[in-house]
Amino acid sequence: MIKTGDPRTLGVPSSEARLRFDTEAQELGGGPRRRLLMVDDQPAFELSFYCGTCPLLFRRLVTATEKLSLEAMQERLRGPLDDPDLAGVIDAFGALLPEGEYRPLLLDVEPRLIIPGREGDYFSAEQVTSWGVDQFWGLPEHPRTPYYRTFETAVATDAHLYEFVVPMVPPTWNDRERVEAYTASMERGTIPTAVAVSTLDVCGPETGFGDDPSVHWGLTHFLLDGHHKLEAAAAAGRPVRLLSLLTLDESLAGVEDRARLSALRAQSRSARATRT
Repeated sequence: MIKTGDPRTLGVPSSEARLRFDTEAQELGGGPRRRLLMVDDQPAFELSFYCGTCPLLFRRLVTATEKLSLEAMQERLRGPLDDPDLAGVIDAFGALLPEGEYRPLLLDVEPRLIIPGREGDYFSAEQVTSWGVDQFWGLPEHPRTPYYRTFETAVATDAHLYEFVVPMVPPTWNDRERVEAYTASMERGTIPTAVAVSTLDVCGPETGFGDDPSVHWGLTHFLLDGHHKLEAAAAAGRPVRLLSLLTLDESLAGVEDRARLSALRAQSRSARATRT
């Protein structure tokens, strides 16, 4: 399932937002300034560079220690959120975000928990086929957090969409009893709702990199609410409904690319067929 709302203005002044996007004030060693996701004025994640030719990235930083759940919304999110319930939930979570344009997406996802460096890891598999390993370290990029893969599909013969759900804190921090309770509920058929702020970053390597230099469309959902639900869904092999608030101002994607997202997300899931 995918439902797409019209773009709408959400958020509060950036200085009042619990979550905001920022650029590092000072260059590190003369290199490019980092693009950051900030939570409570602390850098939480390093994101893809603005150049558009560097690899897709979400990398958890040591100051990423806070979730952004809203206690007042918990009862409404226990089941599958639908259109009649959206406005109040969007406004409530929108108040955590910096003022800007967002497109609501309502998705059903079946998450698969990924441990970096192990089976299914995008960074050591698909990304390496397009960019190769980091030229300085001689290693793949590393997100420094477990994450969830949920969907992928072809954009064109030389482009592919990859979707991720990224927890603000690792699943090992989750309360075991809550995870088990959600797992049992899902096994009885309940589909709970999680909420995320999302980016669409379109990144493509320069020529001469990797064995399959395709363009990667990264749809990355940073969880605001639903850490226990995503882990339970991955364990039970069950779906979760995800309300995504896609930032249009902070995504590294043009207007035409963003306009294609709903149609791409409605396609059948398909893996990238590489030349390796």
